[in-house]
Amino acid sequence: MCGIVGGIAERNVTPILLEGLKRLEYRGYDSSGVAVIDDDLKLQRIRSLGKIQDLKDKIKASDSSLAGYIGIAHTRWATHGIPAENNAHPHICNNEVAVVHNGIIENYQELKSEQLALGYRFTSQTDTEVVAHSIHKYLQEALKEPNLSKDQVLFQAVQNALREFKGAYALGVMAIDNPDTLIAARKGSPLVIGVGLGEYFIASDVSALLPVTQNFIFLEEGDVARIKRDELEIVDVEGKKVEREIKRSNLSSTAVELGEHRHYMHKEIFEQPQSVIDTLEGRITQESVLTSAFGHQAETLFASISQIQIIACGTSYHAGMVAKYWFEDIIGLPCFIEVASEYRYRNPVLLSDTLFVTISQSGETADTLAALQQIKQKRDVKNLNCPTLSICNVPESSLTRESDLVFLTHAGPEVGVASTKAFTTQLVALSLLLTTLGKVQGRLTQKRERIIVQGLQKLPGLIRNALNHEDEIKEIAKRFADKSSALFLGRGTMYPIAMEAALKLKEISYIHAEAYPAGELKHGPLALIDEYMPVIAIAPHDDLLEKLKSNLQEVRARGGQMIVFEDENANTDSEGGMKVVKATTNVGRITAPITFNIPLQLLAYHVALIKGTDVDQPRNLAKSVTVE
Repeated sequence: MCGIVGGIAERNVTPILLEGLKRLEYRGYDSSGVAVIDDDLKLQRIRSLGKIQDLKDKIKASDSSLAGYIGIAHTRWATHGIPAENNAHPHICNNEVAVVHNGIIENYQELKSEQLALGYRFTSQTDTEVVAHSIHKYLQEALKEPNLSKDQVLFQAVQNALREFKGAYALGVMAIDNPDTLIAARKGSPLVIGVGLGEYFIASDVSALLPVTQNFIFLEEGDVARIKRDELEIVDVEGKKVEREIKRSNLSSTAVELGEHRHYMHKEIFEQPQSVIDTLEGRITQESVLTSAFGHQAETLFASISQIQIIACGTSYHAGMVAKYWFEDIIGLPCFIEVASEYRYRNPVLLSDTLFVTISQSGETADTLAALQQIKQKRDVKNLNCPTLSICNVPESSLTRESDLVFLTHAGPEVGVASTKAFTTQLVALSLLLTTLGKVQGRLTQKRERIIVQGLQKLPGLIRNALNHEDEIKEIAKRFADKSSALFLGRGTMYPIAMEAALKLKEISYIHAEAYPAGELKHGPLALIDEYMPVIAIAPHDDLLEKLKSNLQEVRARGGQMIVFEDENANTDSEGGMKVVKATTNVGRITAPITFNIPLQLLAYHVALIKGTDVDQPRNLAKSVTVE
């Protein structure tokens, strides 16, 4: 959830750390801090409440130059302890050891009691301070060991300390007793090493380091790394020395810049046509989907599947809900969908011949990753045929490394906390999975496959046309200036799209928003309808249109203010109390939910602008939920 960056080089690393923090700000932004070891071998630290710019301003205004050839930095999303300067990282023990941490130390209260008894002083309410104190304790012991070289004492101390911790962590550690050594460790939280010429860097995400390198080592679960300017040593969870492959990233340092857009969310909404093109590229021909897009084992594994279980969180869960309708309606394959945080804790029964599909933009979503690991463990114990497939936007993420099969969406970097293009490309990926499974199992004719592929080829154009309604949506957004609640309605696949639209509105505008299947109005929600409650309905031209129109009349009869996003062929006109946006036309069962979602994203964005909220970094939220 938080963002880590660190470095050791033959140049001042502070500007690099600050740039890295800015690029990681989507992971957390309630406080931040930087610490370096200066030329006098002293730890220098500056922390600030608020965003990275606040930290930069504080450094600029300080008497300290805050320069060093080794340093660590952190941007925080609060878990233990309120957002406050004393709770911001890095945390320092006795002016000797500095630590940055992403994750949660579950047994920190027990460790804190032990450390207080040893005389350690706590200055924050965070769990991270026990990490700094534990490393300091073991460092004092390591310094007394005659067989340890000076280069190894901090490395050994960190490894010893890690054995005390229960929970998840990504760590960056430095100490004045080893001023030329940076230690990195990961368990349950992502951490990469950036490889330069005579320098190394660490970060939670490759995007933080793209200005300085495109070569990365992805630490694996349990890895601990000893990093010097010209030397790198990694040991695995068993303490054995290992080599990890250096991989080159294809991302450019400008991929996450705003350009002409005011916010990343707006930029990412308008990148969706290209993201769809990129996700389809190499996966389809003019008439068919390539089964190999899901891996060389896909055809064999898919042939034996009799049901699908989708596991995801948040927006990814909504994508899975849309897919459930598709799988059962179009190819007659049973599909189940569950929130990962519930699935992992309810001791679920695994059925053989189930394809488990996990969906995550980052590939580091803690609950989804834990659910996948639980599934694999149970599968292997019972020897069940339960292959796993991850749909993810980040190569070399934890989720992709854990899965049997991987389908990478090519959405590109998504910085805005409210997911837009990741959701769209997840739906594209799920439509390709639907088509592939249908083909492999003989549930889909060649003609039907060709129709689906042709629809997907039209999708970028349909999205562009939907984006052309932005000016109209800007005007509609003004209706929400004084509103504190909203209701979204949809039927069939439009119900999860209504849920996603409600989530977007509440995420970035702080308006309370709920979504209901339109047929459920008389089962409770109708009691909420009055002239102060905007009701947003999604009206595709499908078999349920007439039933939806009846639901809309129920709302109008009670004075509700209606906004209807419809297919041009639905033939509903604007009139008193009802504004109709003819958002699209000629969409099918697969392209309709994807296309209708676009104007709803724009609606949430422009309402947030009117409300004056922080669109890209809404309060209390972070992009990647890497802790429970």
